[in-house]
Amino acid sequence: MSEPLSERSSPSPSPSPSPTPSAAPPSASPSPSPSRTSPSRPERPCVTELRLSAFAAHRGARFPLGPLTLLAGPSGCGKTSALRAYEALARLGGGAALDEVFPDPGACVPERARPDAQHRRGFRIGCTADGPHGPVRLDLAVQAEPGLRVVGERLTVGGRVLLETALRDPRRRAVQATWYTAGSTVVTREALPDDRLGTALLPLRVAGKTDGQRQVLAAAEQMVVALRSVFVCEPRPARMRGPAPVGTGRLMRGCDNLAAVLRRTRTECGRRHGLLVEAVRAGCAGPVVDVLAEPVGDGRVRAVLDRGDGVRTGFERLGDGELRYAALALVLLTGPGVLDVDPVGEVPAALQTLTVLCDDFGTGLDPRQRDELLRLAARMCERGHIRLTGAVSDGAWAGEVGEAGQGRVVDLVR
Repeated sequence: MSEPLSERSSPSPSPSPSPTPSAAPPSASPSPSPSRTSPSRPERPCVTELRLSAFAAHRGARFPLGPLTLLAGPSGCGKTSALRAYEALARLGGGAALDEVFPDPGACVPERARPDAQHRRGFRIGCTADGPHGPVRLDLAVQAEPGLRVVGERLTVGGRVLLETALRDPRRRAVQATWYTAGSTVVTREALPDDRLGTALLPLRVAGKTDGQRQVLAAAEQMVVALRSVFVCEPRPARMRGPAPVGTGRLMRGCDNLAAVLRRTRTECGRRHGLLVEAVRAGCAGPVVDVLAEPVGDGRVRAVLDRGDGVRTGFERLGDGELRYAALALVLLTGPGVLDVDPVGEVPAALQTLTVLCDDFGTGLDPRQRDELLRLAARMCERGHIRLTGAVSDGAWAGEVGEAGQGRVVDLVR
């Protein structure tokens, strides 16, 4: 069968998933077992590298990700598409279907990619998740045209391929999966759906009876835990100015319901709320004694700044920069219980890391607000329970993040 993602539409970085892997089983050569931990490995699984082998404007791109990473470069250099790829992997790790994650898959195919003889084009993305079981690589090949489907996936640890899938029969809505067993048979073969990430399905398919199966489960679970707890933050000031229904008190990605979340956080955790007030005081004009939510009737509340002299300034009077600043500060000072994310319920929160993805991180902020927000981000990321990957157009001011020790700037135009 011809390769659905031809060399013309996708480079072949090594290693990357092949849509038509050989029939040979995953290597059984000795390699470090993912069940053995090392003191130098992070206790909380986290994504440490994003790979865009062929995605939108990117070819053969690798982005190292630290606790605080800012992708820098002018408009059109691919910052947004990189964050979009990260979010896509996160949603696939949570079990979402391909058509939910890629509603416009054609936009993910490199612009000059030509179809193969079967008129197929696609894209390749991947990542590395580090954690107690060492670095785990995930590489994914997706066919976008003529139909959206997974055509190749590979999960690797220490050079050993633990899971590999391939599209064998284009007429079937399934891929052939092979995973490491190391029992009476070296590998197990089974058909998996071609519209889901196979790695996310493994905990439901692998029994864990042999050492090999336990290695597969450990690697898959580490990858899923690293990907799942992601919050995409896209503050929309125009929608943050109006009253919000009390609801569940979980902050949405657009921060439309900021007022309702402030009402909740102010009553639930006084210490964190005090830190938020300090942050808002540093980034907003005029005196700020408190940040709170006032009821306005019909089960709605509005956010206000208490100026301390009997005057309260509603958020509807704040500028776009002040609103974006306040929303991002709130996100950095809270966690999965407050943000609208889908963490792994079977894993204790203490063993998970929340990753915040924020495009246009510094947009609308003045130099004072940018510096304060950057310092807050560095301080929170240093604690280890939260990570931030954002995009900025000006790498010069963002370069200061390197001084925080936990941060790095990735310049996309170099």
